[in-house]
Amino acid sequence: MVARKKGGKGGKLSRSEVVTVRLDPRLRYGVELAARKHRRTASSFIEWAIERALQKMVIREGVGEYQGSVTAEDVLNKVWDVDEPDRFAKLAINFPELLTHEEQILWKLIRECGALWRGHWEQHGDRELWAWEISERYLDLEQLREHWDTFIQTAKGYLTSEGLPHWDRDRPADDLDAPPF
Repeated sequence: MVARKKGGKGGKLSRSEVVTVRLDPRLRYGVELAARKHRRTASSFIEWAIERALQKMVIREGVGEYQGSVTAEDVLNKVWDVDEPDRFAKLAINFPELLTHEEQILWKLIRECGALWRGHWEQHGDRELWAWEISERYLDLEQLREHWDTFIQTAKGYLTSEGLPHWDRDRPADDLDAPPF
């Protein structure tokens, strides 16, 4: 499935995006029949059917902190953001089991980059190390947005990790109030 921004007439904001989908002829005909019954276009019917499927598709069963089942629509409502870095971080923090392998690599780079996280100095033996919790409230989204392309390129192997934001794991002895970046 390939998605691209809708072109043509109109302003910069478009209502929807064009998605190319392969359907076998029998299913395509079924879509046409159902669309006729609903007095919709095939495109409008497919959009309606997908919305219904999102409401019914269970992503996570109610366990632990989740008392009820979590649907695809619930996930969408929790993680959707117009900014890709924000959307990705919300997905990774809240639903890591939905990440692809490539996204897991990207998330590992982000999780392990202390320059992106608000935190505190923590004593470890005779050293003080920068420590943080992986949660939405501690992630510096502005920093992530600024370096998003570098993280993407590094995760794909096009750049080395040397291009990622720098931070010092150890607290500098000469500046006890400084953050690590």
